[in-house]
Amino acid sequence: METYKLVMPENLNHYGRLFGGYMLKWVDEMAWVAATLDYPQHRFVTIGMDKVEFRHGVREGTILRLVADRTRIGTTSVSYQITVFKNDESAPEQAIFSTTVTLVHVDAQGNKSPL
Repeated sequence: METYKLVMPENLNHYGRLFGGYMLKWVDEMAWVAATLDYPQHRFVTIGMDKVEFRHGVREGTILRLVADRTRIGTTSVSYQITVFKNDESAPEQAIFSTTVTLVHVDAQGNKSPL
């Protein structure tokens, strides 16, 4: 699965680059959407994100491509590798961020539940 995000002025930090919190929000949202599409009628919450390392600054107007690949299916959880690619006029598309997001299936009371 893939989606795109446009970096807007409200997404920038005081240095004029993408604020990392927005990237994490978009990555988390992407993983949740992928899990929800893969497992309709299930409730998911994020329980973890692997290493978080921002490798390149991102300027306003940059189009980001986010790609989700399911990497692990457990009894109650599922993990997705999320990779973010930067595409702007100055260089060819390049991977600028990746992490694995793990979500757990929960019942109506918020308890872990088998997939």
